[in-house]
This record gives sequence, structure tokens and C-alpha cells, in this order.
Amino acid sequence: MIIPRKPAHPIAGGKVYRLLNTVRHLRPRQVLARALKQFNRTRPDPSPAPSLRPSQGEWTPAAERPSSLLSPWRVRFLNREGEIADASQWNDASQEKLWLYNLHYFDDLSAADGNRRRSLQRRLIAKWIADNPPPTGNGWEPYPVSLRIVNWIKWHLTGERLDLYMLDSLAMQARWLMGHIEWHLLGNHILANAKALVFAGLFFAGDEADAWLRQGLAIYARELGEQILDDGAHFELSPMYHAIILEDVLDLVNLSRRYDRDGDSVFRDLPALAQRMRCWLASMTHPDGGPGFFNDAAFGIAVSREELEAYADRLRLPPIATLGEGLHYLSQSSYVRVDLGDMAAIIDVAPIGPDYIPGHAHADTLSFELSLGSERVIVNGGTSTYAPSVEREVQRATRSHNTVEIDGQDSSEVWGAFRVARRARITNLTIRVEPPYEVTGSHDGYRRLSGRNIHTRTWRVGERSLAVADEVSGSYRTAIARFRLAPGASIAVWPDGKSGRITTAKGRVISWQTNAPATATASSWHPEFGISITTHSLEVPLDSSPLTTRFEW
Repeated sequence: MIIPRKPAHPIAGGKVYRLLNTVRHLRPRQVLARALKQFNRTRPDPSPAPSLRPSQGEWTPAAERPSSLLSPWRVRFLNREGEIADASQWNDASQEKLWLYNLHYFDDLSAADGNRRRSLQRRLIAKWIADNPPPTGNGWEPYPVSLRIVNWIKWHLTGERLDLYMLDSLAMQARWLMGHIEWHLLGNHILANAKALVFAGLFFAGDEADAWLRQGLAIYARELGEQILDDGAHFELSPMYHAIILEDVLDLVNLSRRYDRDGDSVFRDLPALAQRMRCWLASMTHPDGGPGFFNDAAFGIAVSREELEAYADRLRLPPIATLGEGLHYLSQSSYVRVDLGDMAAIIDVAPIGPDYIPGHAHADTLSFELSLGSERVIVNGGTSTYAPSVEREVQRATRSHNTVEIDGQDSSEVWGAFRVARRARITNLTIRVEPPYEVTGSHDGYRRLSGRNIHTRTWRVGERSLAVADEVSGSYRTAIARFRLAPGASIAVWPDGKSGRITTAKGRVISWQTNAPATATASSWHPEFGISITTHSLEVPLDSSPLTTRFEW
């Protein structure tokens, strides 16, 4: 006789299944590194710093950061001010983790007006050393260690001088990082680790520094070919992180020239790599100069494209080609840029990112953004927090992007602050590269639902119009296409519910029409960390498929 088993609790079973679908994508090296990390008992080595390596070249002024050190000891990060007068405030549990990380980066050393407070910056370095004994606290985690090493060295290379005890601390941090490379994460984190080791390895001299340099260069030699795609994109597919890593590449070009190593392996390939990365960033930048909001993206974290181009120019790198009118397909990262007249559209027919590190991914498959002139008109929701919270989950969710949500579910199972279980995959991608431009793609992210749904979307670009056609196969209870408007835009719905008008903040009028009754709802946009701006969204249900929504201007 077969005795039926009691079914697992639906919530517990769901969580276990979700976790399995998350961790199964990890690489063996990540799994092993996570296990070994628990047994890492490497102790800080306070030995005196090696001597400094003689340099032959000049240090070119690098990209500038916003000011964050306001006064002794008032600081501002992520649009939130705080104090560090007391040593405990470096690890204040009431602050978000990312805010505390920024506190330990020392980006203010590269601030545009930093020369006005060099004495205060020196005191800040001294205060950090006194208040943050190794190896505990946020400041000794590998990522902030990596960024701080680079910032201290760049400060020294600009003409300031680190005192001997500061150099001793810097060397101790490099030794600590050498034993705590983030093999369990990989991705952008391990590139940050590598950059710090290269900087420390060239800044100091001797066998120990040479070992740091070899390790950093070995990581770059192994990782750059995978992480930077042939079209120039960083493989995590966040324009914000792409800009951060582009700045890293430019800094390494700068450093290699300072120490006359620009002909060495890895270094000699960086200028060409920077060119590809600059071209990709140009394609993913709106006419207002800011990045498209795909995956984790916001203003104010990476330096602007304008500042990066100015830095590349100071490094005497060749200018990149200007984007002309037409359709530009970024074939490895799978984004599409269309410029026609004063319209610019960025279309997401991309995977969410690398399977083994999707922490900055959003459930935004088949979303898009639209600019007219210098104004953003249709925007994704943006990112204002990394803190584990309902807000973080909402910002990563499908409903915060300009695409279709089915039965209240996300196209990719984003969860926690940085986790993804089952992922949407693009299929049946077709692109018409000649006018009239047309892009069609499907994704299978909803096949896990009972209706085994496939979402197919087509964008058709006319002289002064954009039509978006959505079709969903299989059965479903609800399916909603959302078009989120930029702040300051208003939306009117005519009595038939199927047409209306959008008026932008600058007074531009856009008519819209669709074949299902639509509604205008309150929404929000998160252009920077710590900021939420009220806006509106046009929501159109797919009462019957297909649905076509057309915008004309």
C-alpha cells in the first residue's frame, strides 16, 4: 500500500526551490571560495611598508568626484549626511551598508574642489587609521579596501604625500587584500581587487610589491576577456557599473604611463579596450548625458560619461565616432539603440547578465527607454537603495520597468537584495536595420507559470512615432503593459480610454493610442540613491492579445 506523503509547506518548499534555482548557476570556484572563506584566519601584517617605486612619467589628472567631506566630521553620501566624530560611527548600524561602504572609499580625495581641504583630507586618513584597527568592520571588507587603496595612492600621485605611518597602513591593507580576494563573488568585485593590487604593486617596490602586481595582472589577464564583451559592454550589463570599470581602465592606462609599463602585457591592450567600452557607453547614454536605467543604474555613483570622455582626452586617447542616425545593434550585450530625428530609444533584448553573478540584475527583459530631444520621456524605475527591503524588491521588479507583467509575477525571479532564481531568456530575436526600423523579441521568463506564457514584443519606429506591440501566449489572469513617464510629465486619458496625450516637463506634446482601455496611475522614479520622485505611468491591460500602443509627436 502506498501512503501519500504530506505535501511540503508551500512557502517553505517555494523558498527551497528558489534557492536551488539561484545557487545552481554558481561556478565551482565560487562555491569552494565561499566554503573556504569561513576558515580564512589570515591575520593583518603590520610590517613596515616597502620602499616606493621610482616613477618615470607624469600622473595625468584623473576623473573628478563630487565632494563628500563637508567639514570635520560631517560627510555626505547617497544624498544622506552623517557624522564620523566618534569612532563607532564608521560602522553605524543605523546607516545602510552601501552608505557605510562609501564612507570607507575616500572618494573625496578625488573631489573637484579637494585642493581646498587637503589638510582636512590628511586628517581624515589619520582618523580612519586610528578609528579602524584591523581586521574588523566595514572598512576591512575587500571591496572598500580595494577602492581606498586606489584613492590613497592616487592622492599621493597628484602631489600630496602620505606620511610613513600612512604608507605602513596602506601596505598592510594590500597584504590583507591579497589574502581576501573575492573569488566567491567574481564579476566587478574581483576587478576592483585586481586594480588595487596593481596600484599597490606599482606604487611600492620589492618582491612583496611585485607579488601584488603579478596577482592583479593575472586576474585582469583572466577576467577582462570574459567580462568585457566584444561590443565593449561589461558583462553585468549595468551602464552604471560599466562606467565605473571604464574609469578603472583609464586609471590603469594612466598608472602604466606613470611607471613606464604601458608596453607590458595587459597594459598595452588597455587603450583599445577603453575605446570599445567608450563606444558602448555612448550607445547606452541618453541625450541628456546620463545612462539608461537598465539593471542597477542611477546618477551620481559612477562619474558621468562627459567626465570620462574628458579624462580619455587628457590621456590622449583617440576620440570615438559620434553616433549617427539609424539603428545600432550591440550584438554581444544585445541592446539596441535607435536614433531618428530628435528621438533616441534604447531597447533591452538582452539577458539579465552573467548567470553566476546576477546581483545587479533587474527583471526588465523587453523594456525600453525613450528620449525626445534632451528630455527623457519613458523611463525605467531606477535604483535608490541596495538595502534588503520591500523597496529594493519593488525597484528590481518587472512592474518598475517598461515591459509586460503577467499575473503579478516578475519575468526573472529577483529576490532578496542581490539574488535571482529562474531567469528570462531571449528567443526569436529579429532586427530590421534599415528603415522602417523594427525590433522583435520573445522571452521565456513566464513559462514557469501555469499558463506556460511567452511574451513577444515588437518595436516599430517611424519618422515621428513609436509603436509597441505586445503578445502573450497561453492563459493568464492578468497581463499589464506599463509605460513609466519621466518626472514632470503629465498624462491625459480621453473618454474612450484608448487614447490621450502626454505633456512633458518642457511642454512637448505626445499623443498615444492603444487598442485596450488604459489608465494613468501614480508611480515613482529613483534617479539617485536615496531619492524617490513622484511620476505617472500609463498602464494598459492585455485583455486580448495582441496589444499595440502607439506614441506620436
